[in-house]
Amino acid sequence: MRLSVVMAGLNGAMAVALGAFATHAMVGDEMIHARDLVAKGAHYQLIHAVGMAAVAALAHQVPDERLLRWAAYSMLVGILFFCGSLYAIAFTGVGAFGMVAPIGGLSFIAGWLMLAGAGWKRFS
Repeated sequence: MRLSVVMAGLNGAMAVALGAFATHAMVGDEMIHARDLVAKGAHYQLIHAVGMAAVAALAHQVPDERLLRWAAYSMLVGILFFCGSLYAIAFTGVGAFGMVAPIGGLSFIAGWLMLAGAGWKRFS
């Protein structure tokens, strides 16, 4: 779970930095779409960084932490594919990067479902 905590911290910091960059450096009407993409990516990245931290915090609560470990990995994959595709589109203008966003979205959903499953197993 150490990796989950480290990745949560790094992703949280990156989300805040990218959100600030979008707000302060991506100025002008021609940057509205790119700024919105970065803001959305940073929003999802920060939410899932907190999710990864929560997963790590719960690890000692469950007898078998494998499901929680996979939940954290799944959230990380979601950050890479969903948020990464939004950042790639914003910084390159290449819309084709959006084709991988659904993989990230499904990974986010899977991560949260695995967290729910771990909770169900722990408290049933």
